[in-house]
Amino acid sequence: MTGFVSFVGSGPGDPELLTLKAVNRLSQADAVLFDDLSAGPILTHARSGADLVGVGKRAGRPSPKQHHVSRLLVDYARTGQRVVRLKSGDGGTFGRLEEETDALTAAGIPFEIIPGVPSACAAAAAAGIPLTRRLTARRVQFITGHDVRGALPEDLNMAALADPQATTVVFMGQRTFPDLAQMLITAGLPPDTPALLAEGVSTPAQALHRTNIADLAERLQTGVSDAPALILYGALAD
Repeated sequence: MTGFVSFVGSGPGDPELLTLKAVNRLSQADAVLFDDLSAGPILTHARSGADLVGVGKRAGRPSPKQHHVSRLLVDYARTGQRVVRLKSGDGGTFGRLEEETDALTAAGIPFEIIPGVPSACAAAAAAGIPLTRRLTARRVQFITGHDVRGALPEDLNMAALADPQATTVVFMGQRTFPDLAQMLITAGLPPDTPALLAEGVSTPAQALHRTNIADLAERLQTGVSDAPALILYGALAD
């Protein structure tokens, strides 16, 4: 018997931001493998009696290895079960989605991908700002703030990241933003470029901090919170 895996984007945390298709798959699943940020109220949509397995990864905390998560998906599906792999935000955005779909493909297990509300879009909405604006913010770019070592990636396109007509969203970047900000300023981006630190977006713990890249870098040098956070900078982040 071969089961089926649905990769479901759970959005940023508010269960009301789940798509109808996401709720449908959760209600039918025999097993749900969920990220930390997809826990809580979102799991109330899971079918009664379904196996709920936490497989989330958080920086600085003990976390399951990726190969273990992929192995679990394959093992559950091989028993003929309907499996939901619940990923925070949109699974295709810095969610290590491809590593898991590759494992299923290699095992001959069918799957589908159901997109979720990206946390970057939810952060902008919570702040009451758009991500683009005609003529002055024509481009949006998403980047990761750390590489596999936890450090700032060494191959960043600084010309693109210092473009004043782009809105840039930094995922997982609180600890490395002070270094990034210095590189941006050296590349010509003004220190007073608006920046937004969005923590716990769409959850009761949501906090939005409006500042600029220089002041945000100084703030983050003194410490970062444990809350999941995004950094947006550019003209529209004000």
